[in-house]
Amino acid sequence: MQYYSNGKLLLTGEYVVLDSAKALAVPTKFGQDLTVEPIKESQLIWGSFTHTGECWFEAVFDLPKLRLTSATFNSDKDGSAEFIAETLHDILQEAQKLNPDFLTSEHGYIVKTNLTFPQNWGLGSSSTLINNIATWANVNPFTLLWNAFSGSGYDIACAKYNSPILYQLKEKQPFIEEVNFNPTFAEELFFVHLNQKQNSREGIAHYKKHKKKALALIPEINELTQEFLHTETSKDLNKIIVEHEKIISSIIKLKPIKETTFSDYFGEVKSLGAWGGDFVLATGNEDSKRYFQQKGYNTILPYKEMIL
Repeated sequence: MQYYSNGKLLLTGEYVVLDSAKALAVPTKFGQDLTVEPIKESQLIWGSFTHTGECWFEAVFDLPKLRLTSATFNSDKDGSAEFIAETLHDILQEAQKLNPDFLTSEHGYIVKTNLTFPQNWGLGSSSTLINNIATWANVNPFTLLWNAFSGSGYDIACAKYNSPILYQLKEKQPFIEEVNFNPTFAEELFFVHLNQKQNSREGIAHYKKHKKKALALIPEINELTQEFLHTETSKDLNKIIVEHEKIISSIIKLKPIKETTFSDYFGEVKSLGAWGGDFVLATGNEDSKRYFQQKGYNTILPYKEMIL
């Protein structure tokens, strides 16, 4: 058995999507697959692989009790085998609660996950994993996300949909609308990686400290999301980006990325998701790549190379 989930990028509504704002999100051409192979032993043997085929995490659980017997973590990034194994254990255990028949047979499984993007890109290594496990366990991926972690769930929606979506969370229910977002000026749009991974949970915690002001500004964000979706020129998009960044900045009390890092850039730059890391969206032209490379940012993907 094999399962696959798309990565994600949030173009509008970052942070406020948690409080019922309407957000525009897009699935990426990059994602993660999960393959399951039955074995006779009563064990779950897990291996997680990078986009270059290197195994960065291994764990063995005894079934059916899901007892961790070993874990190995090969990475220069923060974390430990035990912490990652516990996180995986929590997801699997929550899946079992939602489907008591999951992982209860006498035989076991070898499970392999394969990312098709570098781990530090922030395209949804967790959300694609949760959606794949939910599909395997035949449970609701949004419920699994919220029982195991937190978040708006837009990333789960992107994992499942193969087109841009408008996403809204109302009374803990996700509302998803597939939309046609295929800008005619796509060649003027670029995704630039900021060379650092942002912790979404830390970003959410920071937002919650300041979110009182957000509720009053959600109608403005919703309007900007609609304008973003229907804009016909990069010039118009630039105005929307400036206004959107201004509003989110006023809520979370952080300066926009263009102001802090790219003040001399000729186009506009918009944060995507938690501010301060992962990818930003830049409007520009054939000189954009040279500009960002001179600043030390070498991962620059044209819109059509990133978006599904």
